[in-house]
Amino acid sequence: MDFHLDIFLQALTSRALREGVLITISLTIVSFVAGLVIGVGVALLRGSRVAALRALGWSYIWIFRAIPTIVLLFFVWYALPQLLPPLRGPGFQPFVAAAIALSVNEAAYAAEIIRGGLLSIDDGQRLAARALGMPPATVFRRIVAPQLVRVVIPPVANDFITLLKITSLAYVVSLREVMTQTQTQIASSFRYAEWYSAAALYYLVLVSVFMVAQAWLERRYVWTSQARSGPGRSLGILRGFGAR
Repeated sequence: MDFHLDIFLQALTSRALREGVLITISLTIVSFVAGLVIGVGVALLRGSRVAALRALGWSYIWIFRAIPTIVLLFFVWYALPQLLPPLRGPGFQPFVAAAIALSVNEAAYAAEIIRGGLLSIDDGQRLAARALGMPPATVFRRIVAPQLVRVVIPPVANDFITLLKITSLAYVVSLREVMTQTQTQIASSFRYAEWYSAAALYYLVLVSVFMVAQAWLERRYVWTSQARSGPGRSLGILRGFGAR
């Protein structure tokens, strides 16, 4: 078997892959946060009482779920500067292009996750809270948000892990993340097995770490029953929010 352990260890500890991992993690976090923010707005559009706003939210999700991520990356990197001349300057770097493409793509999926979470909450709870005199902001903070977080943590965490792996497509815009660094090293050494194995191990470790974080979040934000004074009385609370 033509697999050299010394080359694999050299690849595994190489500066190129370490730098690539930092860029991969940075791109994942930036794209995820931006996509989540946009996704919240799109989810609210989808739940609007105004038909035009609902149509706008639905159109966004339809477009960006339909277009492959790699096409979005090519479009943002090559076509967008043609449409928007200010982007032709040196400030439009591969990281910025990749972040834009991945963010708008992530937002379409995040919007559906958040919308599903909102739909899972009974409207009667909101109405009851409003009847007790709670302002809308308090209703969302005390009633909606704790239940929403509990519902969306598993799919959002899975979406984050998927996004982490999708960042490997950023090699098409010459961003020096893990895959670009791997391809560069292979081009000079022709050692495919060792370098691809090292890259795969990096992804395996990263995903494993985030899966552990996901499990911790799911254990933290769970509903528990807390006994109260008086027979047969209990109170459901969401650990992690400190509901009173």
